[in-house]
Amino acid sequence: MNKTPSTVSVPGKNGVGYTWEYAKTPDNRTRWQKIKTGIWDPQTHQFMGRTAKSWGGIFLFYVIFYGALAIFFAICMKCLMITIDDHTPKWTLDSSIIGTNPGMGFRPMAQEIEKGSLIWYHAKNWSNVKTWVHSIDNFLATYNNSQLLPGGEKNQQICDYDTPPQGGKACAVLINSAAWGPCVDKNNYSFPQASPCVFLKLNRIFGWEPEYYNDTKSLPANMPDSLKDYINKTTQKERNTVWVSCEGEAPNDRENIGQVQIYPRPGFPGYYYPYKNNKGYLSPIVAVHFKRPTMHVLINVECRAWAKNIHYKRSLQNREGSVHFELLID
Repeated sequence: MNKTPSTVSVPGKNGVGYTWEYAKTPDNRTRWQKIKTGIWDPQTHQFMGRTAKSWGGIFLFYVIFYGALAIFFAICMKCLMITIDDHTPKWTLDSSIIGTNPGMGFRPMAQEIEKGSLIWYHAKNWSNVKTWVHSIDNFLATYNNSQLLPGGEKNQQICDYDTPPQGGKACAVLINSAAWGPCVDKNNYSFPQASPCVFLKLNRIFGWEPEYYNDTKSLPANMPDSLKDYINKTTQKERNTVWVSCEGEAPNDRENIGQVQIYPRPGFPGYYYPYKNNKGYLSPIVAVHFKRPTMHVLINVECRAWAKNIHYKRSLQNREGSVHFELLID
């Protein structure tokens, strides 16, 4: 067996060095043999370069280390959860990030992000219409089946202006009745008739209570005349409502939008407020029916909520107290 001589120098006393010579056996193993030995060496009983005792020491260290880390994290989370109420938020109204000015939302919304707030469909294309109808069905699923809500229908009651919610219960929102006109599922929300229904709701703010325009002598000057006429025909109790109006944004939009009817009434009844995170709570909604909008024309629509403490601001970047969407029917 050939051996390659090697030398090594070792310093000694008084700077005198000693040179030792020894022979090193060359490694003639194949690459596969080196890999197998690296995984398991039968001579040293090492697996992946370590003995069982060495692996055991490493495993025990990390078990203790991560165990202690997990216990410390659990203690921190427990201390944090003690300060949190799962029913009432710690910061509400003016002390919260959301604030006290509720926004508005609309449905249906386009599935494609690039379409944004555009409701565009072909009235004679049932496949296209069905997509929008299905979107509204999904939105109204909990309204049609209260069993999908936490607590189900057991924590709901029928409310009106004379019967507010009692005992921590939530007011039910009844849809698909005659009060909703053509804006019901059996009519496909009037989409095939080129006179679609768009649903509106106010965003939830815990503890927020509206200040109503219930004095007909102090209605805002910029409130639409049609809404003023409706309010003047209501009773004093019914005026405890967050009113809603919808119209075209620009003069050409107001010309093309046609007649608009809001079901079951042009507003959200006050007995749904304040929102207290009660089980079974559903946000009140209204359906805006565009009876005969001009076809093949893009119509910019703005719907606004009316209450003394809902501040209105029309801005593309920071819209407040209203919602904007576009309607295009081909």
